[in-house]
Amino acid sequence: MLETGKKEFWFVVGSQHLYGEEALQEVKSHAEQLVASLNNSGSLPYPIVLQELAVTADTITKIMKEVNYRDEVAGVITWMHTFSPAKMWIHGTKLLQKPLLHLATQYNESIPWKTIDMDFMNLNQSAHGDREYGFINARLNKKNKIVVGYWERPEVQQQVADWMDVAVAYNESFAIKVARFGDNMRNVAVTEGDKVEAQIQFGWTVDYFGIGDLVAVIDAVTDEDVEKTFAEYKELYTFDYGDYDEKTWEAHVKVQAKQEIGLRRFLEAGGYTAFSSNFEDLYGMQQLPGLAVQRLMAEGYGFAGEGDWKTAAIDRLLKVMAHNKDTGFMEDYTYELAAGKESILQSHMMEVDPTLAQTKPRVVVSPLSMGDREDPARLVFDGKAGEGVVVSMADFGTHYKLLVNEVSCFEPTEEAPNLPVARVLWEVKPNFHDGVQAWIEAGGGHHTVVSLALTTDQILTWAKLVGLEVALIK
Repeated sequence: MLETGKKEFWFVVGSQHLYGEEALQEVKSHAEQLVASLNNSGSLPYPIVLQELAVTADTITKIMKEVNYRDEVAGVITWMHTFSPAKMWIHGTKLLQKPLLHLATQYNESIPWKTIDMDFMNLNQSAHGDREYGFINARLNKKNKIVVGYWERPEVQQQVADWMDVAVAYNESFAIKVARFGDNMRNVAVTEGDKVEAQIQFGWTVDYFGIGDLVAVIDAVTDEDVEKTFAEYKELYTFDYGDYDEKTWEAHVKVQAKQEIGLRRFLEAGGYTAFSSNFEDLYGMQQLPGLAVQRLMAEGYGFAGEGDWKTAAIDRLLKVMAHNKDTGFMEDYTYELAAGKESILQSHMMEVDPTLAQTKPRVVVSPLSMGDREDPARLVFDGKAGEGVVVSMADFGTHYKLLVNEVSCFEPTEEAPNLPVARVLWEVKPNFHDGVQAWIEAGGGHHTVVSLALTTDQILTWAKLVGLEVALIK
């Protein structure tokens, strides 16, 4: 489900005719070696494709127009091998509608002091070209990314790789479609938002469907399909019957299997990549989807509860950026306030993302006080440890704001035998008191998306691309 189609990045090398044809041939040779080496490094998640040398305004404009037209091209990486007069770049750069990375590097790592002459200086003057090119991007307010350093170094390649993931997610954002099954939870403020502005600024399409529309698809699922999905559960998870007899327990779990199949079919039919549900709007449903939602999140669908379409869309966006690794919907539940142990227990009524699971998930059936339906099944597990970043989107009426906090997740050391939901624990940065206070003061919501696979810099890079205000807590 996470498949976004074949993607590539175009690599454009800046130079000019001033230094002669022989110099340009050497520039081309260096560029071919650099691109081949990067593609063979295994460091980049997507291939880069070298384009003809950018030595005239017409060539640059032609390349940028083609980038906009080709869906498989997710962005442009530029390298100023020599001095490339920036007025040549103005028209093409203004036309470019996809992410741009300026790789501030040079072919040689060190200065060859024993042989250096003016021919070498003229040919290898990236330092000169970077400043000319950087000026025009700044003047055009291009919101481009700049990566500085020698191109063979792993840390430089990692920065390029991180940006590629952001660029692909940026493009995918315009294809995000959120299906809202029911409306927002009544009387809750933070889950509301301007859907038209979200589509203008972020590209998200948000559509409402009555629960009856979904129920009709779920009811059409056959018993044979349910049994196949239930067999998958047996292979993947531990069955925890609790106080239920086996027959009753299986009947409840199979309701979730039926919902999972119906939800997937509904989303696939409409091209939806994210969705939300609401326990206050379950007309015609036997259970609130729990295990069903968790299974779809594990496939790459974005989700948030209580009709929170903004968080569902952010969840999908970050899943694409993180290749669906260690990234999911979360909610602040309760504090640990013991001195030296200050942290926050993260969970939800059921729908905690299995991509965050450290322990093998158990299928548990347990009563749910919200929703007034049958006891629903869900996956229960403990979350992973690691450094992460948590985000929340808020609509302030005049504009959207993204809240970003760095966190340290840790594995639970205490058993919780009576807690029938998955749990994730984290410490906030810079410390509990300042971090929580800053989050609340900035208007951060209780619904979030956490990722142990992404960096703060990647989140900020995306926010810059879409012109989004950010409150950074770190």
